[in-house]
Amino acid sequence: MEKILIADDEQLMRQLVVDFLQPEGYDMIEASDGKEALELYREHHPDLVLLDVMMPGYDGWTVCREIRRESTVPIMMLTAKGEEIDQLFAYDLGVDEYITKPFSPKILVAKVKALLRRAQNERDAAPAGGDEGVSIDQQARQVVLDGKNIDLSPTEYKLLNYLVTNAGKALSRRQILNKVWNYDYYGDLRTIDTHINRLRIKLGEKGKYIQTVRGYGYRYDVK
Repeated sequence: MEKILIADDEQLMRQLVVDFLQPEGYDMIEASDGKEALELYREHHPDLVLLDVMMPGYDGWTVCREIRRESTVPIMMLTAKGEEIDQLFAYDLGVDEYITKPFSPKILVAKVKALLRRAQNERDAAPAGGDEGVSIDQQARQVVLDGKNIDLSPTEYKLLNYLVTNAGKALSRRQILNKVWNYDYYGDLRTIDTHINRLRIKLGEKGKYIQTVRGYGYRYDVK
């Protein structure tokens, strides 16, 4: 049974989420503040984390940041903070989905199922890489370069995983943004270029495998 941690200081909100997700077969774990959320996360290792932003103790940003230091578990924000700057900040922290209150419980259920399904598909995928010296351990969500683990942020991991999974294909910046950042972004697409540059640096000589497709996007190719 997949476990979901819901952290929100409003008991009625937690109950609403539990009432809709529990019948779907999920084991629900509840936290009423950020400190308790981190403790329960480390105790139960849930498959998905739902976070409110404004909570006593540690706020949702802090909880997200701490979890991302330890794991790439899917994280969804459930918050009344609907400003674009808040959403962009959340995605920069490594949030996978952002839902503003009030929301449709049915849409919540659908998004939860989609996130868990995507995470399972990534775990089930065959390890990428090989003779070229770059491999991705899907179970551990760890990248190995020439036999050594390299330290990637959650976004960098997802970006490299997407490129390698689609090796040989030219991927547009919009495709990459929608898949890796998982939201509709109408601002500057150069944020992708910044992450690509950081990723190339971390890959060292293997950074050349990430090729620029002029005027379009990027392609991962070891040939």
